[in-house]
Amino acid sequence: MIGQSPALTAALDHLSLLAGIDRPVLIIGERGTGKELAAERLHFLSPRWSEAFVKINCGAIAETLLESELFGHEAGSFTGATKQHIGRFERADGGSLFLDELGTMSLRLQEKLLRLIEYGEFERVGGQKTLKVDVRVIGATNADLPRMADAGEFRWDLLDRLSFDVVTLPPLRERREDIAELANHFAVRFVSELGWDFFPGFSTKALELLEAHPWHGNIRELKNAVERSLFRWGQQDAEVDALTLDAFSPQQTAINPDEKHSPNDQNPNTNDWPIDLRSNLATLERDLAIRALTEAQYSQRKAATLLGLSYDQMRSVVRKHKLQVRLKST
Repeated sequence: MIGQSPALTAALDHLSLLAGIDRPVLIIGERGTGKELAAERLHFLSPRWSEAFVKINCGAIAETLLESELFGHEAGSFTGATKQHIGRFERADGGSLFLDELGTMSLRLQEKLLRLIEYGEFERVGGQKTLKVDVRVIGATNADLPRMADAGEFRWDLLDRLSFDVVTLPPLRERREDIAELANHFAVRFVSELGWDFFPGFSTKALELLEAHPWHGNIRELKNAVERSLFRWGQQDAEVDALTLDAFSPQQTAINPDEKHSPNDQNPNTNDWPIDLRSNLATLERDLAIRALTEAQYSQRKAATLLGLSYDQMRSVVRKHKLQVRLKST
């Protein structure tokens, strides 16, 4: 995990402290904050480091299949089960099992998981024999599990067992000191795919633009934006000075986000007559709309306030220029 910011350092220290104690741990954080990497760190710093580290995304598998993937099944236990299947818990025996998107698990499977965590016992689907395993469970989610438990959507007793301790991973917007290091890391790795001999680096203003972006998709979004920008830049012998932070928008010239611009700053040189007034006004309107949406974290209502527009007027501008508006990650 790359970075030296206080927020990240505190989370990594917390993980290191928990590595030596053999208890379930819950890792929470927004999408793209590196929960899987955090789980790997927890496992490989623990006494179980030489044993298996097994992972599964609970949200990516249908409930009927998830039970079989976790606990295994016997031959003939359901249609298509032609042979015995060893589940993830058996494969992780002696090591750690990482359960990502834990909040999507059904209440029925939560009950079976609770029994396994408490007693180390379970049965395969369609099986009668009770099996025992020694597995450290590491859960991860971006959901509000206490709220879900209050609403009856998640078992409180399971939450109590899983949360011997909780590690919170900071979103990228709370560790802006790390953005330049992360961006350079992703860029250096990607230039080999482009066939470049070296990475020419980002310009100062490009880095400032990266650091000012809200990054709702966190590190995953940053990685995609860096790789996309290098691909579109295409100049190995020149510092990257233009970025494509949004794949649905044209390339953005790197500007200093702290500079204050007036409308006249963006006008063309009036010595270069004739000037296409309509085209330049449309470009100015679009650029200001993008800057307002970025500042407002893609909330059209807040962006409208920044531009002195009504909500309906802002929506009209977004449609006119086909701007991408993303919902804030939850």
